[in-house]
Amino acid sequence: MAQSNNARSIPLPPKTAQNCTPTPLALSNAPRTLLRLPSVTAASGDKKSTFYLKISRGLWTKPVRLDARAVGWPADEVATLIDARIAGKSDEEIRELVKLLESARKAETPAQELGDPGPLAA
Repeated sequence: MAQSNNARSIPLPPKTAQNCTPTPLALSNAPRTLLRLPSVTAASGDKKSTFYLKISRGLWTKPVRLDARAVGWPADEVATLIDARIAGKSDEEIRELVKLLESARKAETPAQELGDPGPLAA
C-alpha cells in the first residue's frame, strides 16, 4: 500500500551522549535545536493538554520564548526527558531532572559563549 502524502516525519536530533545529558552550552560543541510543540508532543506521545499538565506538575521543562507568540523546547532536553521516562524513572526523579535541566539553562550565558568575558573581566 502506498504511503499517504499527508504523512509527516518528526525530525529529532541524533541520540548521542552530548544531547542526552544536561551540560552547559559552553562545555558542549553540539548545536542547540529548538523544537516546537507539535514535534515535542509527537515525540513524547502526549496530547497538548496532557503535555501542559506535565509542565504545571514539574514533569517537563518550561518552554523557551522565541517571540511574543511562539515557544519551543531544546531538543536535548526533550531527548533527556524521554530517555528518563523510558528508563522507568519515577515522577520525583523526573522532577529533579527538570530542575537540573532548567538550572543548566540559566548557567548558559550567550555573552560567554561568544568569548565576551563580561564586565567583571580586568
